[in-house]
Amino acid sequence: MGLTERGRRAWMATAMAVVIGGGGVAIGAAAFGSSATGPAPAAAATSAPPPASAPPPASAPALASYADVVREVLPSVVLIRTPNGLGSGVVLDGKGNVVTNAHVAADAAEFEVQVAGQAEPRPAKLVGTYRPDDLAVIRADDPAGLTPAQFGDSSKARAGDVVLAVGNPLGLSGSVTEGIISATGRAVTEPGAAGSPGVTLPDSIQTSAPINPGNSGGALVNTSGEVIGIPTLAAASPQSGAQAQGIGFAIPADALKDVLPQLVSAGRVARGRLGVAIQGVDLALAKALGRPVRELF
Repeated sequence: MGLTERGRRAWMATAMAVVIGGGGVAIGAAAFGSSATGPAPAAAATSAPPPASAPPPASAPALASYADVVREVLPSVVLIRTPNGLGSGVVLDGKGNVVTNAHVAADAAEFEVQVAGQAEPRPAKLVGTYRPDDLAVIRADDPAGLTPAQFGDSSKARAGDVVLAVGNPLGLSGSVTEGIISATGRAVTEPGAAGSPGVTLPDSIQTSAPINPGNSGGALVNTSGEVIGIPTLAAASPQSGAQAQGIGFAIPADALKDVLPQLVSAGRVARGRLGVAIQGVDLALAKALGRPVRELF
């Protein structure tokens, strides 16, 4: 079947669009549209220079490895040994102060801290514990070689952000797991254990990064190497008690700002209390004064 002159132009314009890609689609469509209203001048069809090929779109570089982040964070995360078990901690300053969970410190009187890659542990002592927030500070006798961590703003954490949990699960020093922030502002209840009563943490970060025994007190870090949380527990099935996969919780870094300076300086935390007293109301007196009962409160 033959092609009319108008149909031949339209077919050529469409073929051009297919061959030259995204940059040619607009040109082909314009040619096709112009032919619908009348024949295009021959000069325009032959004298127009060929369109320049559009450069391929730049793709966002994918982060193939978190090795640099891990290398930066590892010197700030220590293994903690007590007579009761193992846990993790994060170095706070150059004086050897280390933050961990209160349930890791428990009632221990003796501690050892060990940096990943260093063969010898060093003794440490308890500085203070604040059980309502499941936080404690211990201090290494020798702070040499302990690198203070860089803490970030946990209020900027969003669901979907990539995070790494750095710690010592099952005593495997310097282990790293990867996941995302699943949610923020979670209220979770931590069950009690020997020497550590259960507490409710009202503003926890939920993460899919695996949190295993021994990770408690370690670091939840963002891809900039900033500590935005202290991993503290993993969810468990209420039926079987088995640990739920990919549901862990961390104390947000912003919650440390009020507690840790007090623990470091005084070994305890003092928070204001609001006392409330309840007083009975004499309804006859209220009526005699001509005032509604609600105004007497």
